Amino acid sequence: MSLLVIVCYDVATETREGRRRLRRVARVCEGIGQRVQKSVFECRISWAQFEELERCLLAEIDPAQDCLRFYRLTEPVNLHIREHGQFKAVDFEAPLVI
Repeated sequence: MSLLVIVCYDVATETREGRRRLRRVARVCEGIGQRVQKSVFECRISWAQFEELERCLLAEIDPAQDCLRFYRLTEPVNLHIREHGQFKAVDFEAPLVI
């Protein structure tokens, strides 16, 4: 069973190291989910992938300066998400049309 997890982060970027942390956090998230806003990703993942993602992100952030949040949306997801504006998330569960 897959989970829909929203990952949100705010990394302090006043220093060079902070900007590096921001890039590393984004790279981890890009490897597993789709960016829906600059610091917000949607990830359709298994429990094992979620635990690995959390471990990897916790290794990258500085908890004294940064913020990391995970939101797990419960099924049925379409009752919990409302989209407005230009961006439309890719529905990985829908049929693929080429």
